[in-house]
Amino acid sequence: MSTPQSLTHSQIDFVNNDFEALASHMRHCARAHGRWFPVRSHMQRVRALLAGRIVTMACVAVAFVGMGLFALA
Repeated sequence: MSTPQSLTHSQIDFVNNDFEALASHMRHCARAHGRWFPVRSHMQRVRALLAGRIVTMACVAVAFVGMGLFALA
């Protein structure tokens, strides 16, 4: 008598695949925290701070240039 397919054990090894994925992630993180990590981290914070204000700063710069040109005319 044969056993139904649903009751047989799966050949997929989920634990080994998870372990390999975790090891890969840990190697990636270790490489990312190299010598220049503090500099890149600081630059990322500065970029995030300025990115929200870039349009405002450009508009203010255009306004100042416009006023300067109007004052010279």
